Amino acid sequence: MNNVFDVLQERGYIEQLTHPEQIKELLNQKSIPFYIGFDPTADSLHVGGFIPLMVASHLQKAGHKPIILVGGATAIIGDPSFKNDMRKMLSKEEIQHNVEAIKKQVEKFVSFEGENAAIIVNNADWLLELNYVDFMREIGTLFSVNKMLAAECYKQRMETGLTFFEMGYMLMQSYDFLHLYNTYGCKLEIGGNDQWSNIIGGVDLIRKIGKDDSFGLTFKLLTTKEGKKMGKTEKGALWLDASKVSPYEFYQYWRNVDDTDIINVAKLLTFLPMDEIEKMANLKDEQINVAKKKIAFEITKLVHGQVEAQKAEEASNALFNGQGNLESMPTTKLDNFPITIADALVQTGIAPSKGQAKTLVAQGGISLNDQKIIDCTYLLSDNDFENGYAILKKGKKVYHKLEK
Repeated sequence: MNNVFDVLQERGYIEQLTHPEQIKELLNQKSIPFYIGFDPTADSLHVGGFIPLMVASHLQKAGHKPIILVGGATAIIGDPSFKNDMRKMLSKEEIQHNVEAIKKQVEKFVSFEGENAAIIVNNADWLLELNYVDFMREIGTLFSVNKMLAAECYKQRMETGLTFFEMGYMLMQSYDFLHLYNTYGCKLEIGGNDQWSNIIGGVDLIRKIGKDDSFGLTFKLLTTKEGKKMGKTEKGALWLDASKVSPYEFYQYWRNVDDTDIINVAKLLTFLPMDEIEKMANLKDEQINVAKKKIAFEITKLVHGQVEAQKAEEASNALFNGQGNLESMPTTKLDNFPITIADALVQTGIAPSKGQAKTLVAQGGISLNDQKIIDCTYLLSDNDFENGYAILKKGKKVYHKLEK
């Protein structure tokens, strides 16, 4: 069997490593504890958390032990990395609610049973009890402010202002690694490439106290071929929570990914064998569309389960192939009736504002029951709901079922 390091490299996950050869050797061992952290700043992870969970799953399948750290304490500050402004400060009650919600999503990717069972820890359990003076004396003295300010993650905040509170984030995340090293023998921290500076902070901290077996690995962020971040929908972020983004919408997002990006998506967000994915790379036209359906199904199944993935696929077939049913299509029960097409677009979230709705109509991008609408004041009537519902469509790919 290939070293899991080779698997991660072949599938395109790995971006940066602190000690490449040593990390490869480390991952060749039977089982080593590794950790990845998620700050519970919302009650759901979005697609940005998908790749970290996939990497954790690959590592666990290779025999290594995942430590999933939920940042109940660090979320109080909020990671300032690459942010223009300070994050909204959440209450401890909000953070705890978010922690519980995220735990349920993590369980879909890593197992909490067996010899190398994953564990979930909350850094609030040790960080909130620290004495400030003792912490700064023991940990703060090991960090250079000059080096921290030179870190790429802080640079864009230097003009708008970086608070001392936020500066402490790197120290706290670094201390997390030290705590897990001492408590569980954790030797490897993994994270997205935007966490590189914070991860280096933890690796260096452990080595400064006399150890030489702490390591860091970052993986690529999910981007298009042009380098733009993926995971944005008409309604905003592509959340993993079904109440925020329905399984159908989630499926459709991946079904509609550009042909040039779909192979990379398959490598990073599915467990399909590499030889199968490589064959897909040579497909074109209708064949690549068939492959995209399979990839969208596999991704949706991972996040929402087999049943919801099948429902999403059936709903998609109902629209594109005249098969299946409409039960899983995003549905909005209109607040008011009759209602103009512009107001309906805003209420469904297809358009963020009435002005944008009018623009979409004027550009010929909106249809109702397959009839193009050219007047933004068009008033929906009973005639549009002959089947008990109406289908609102934006372009060729965005569908929404309306009920009155």
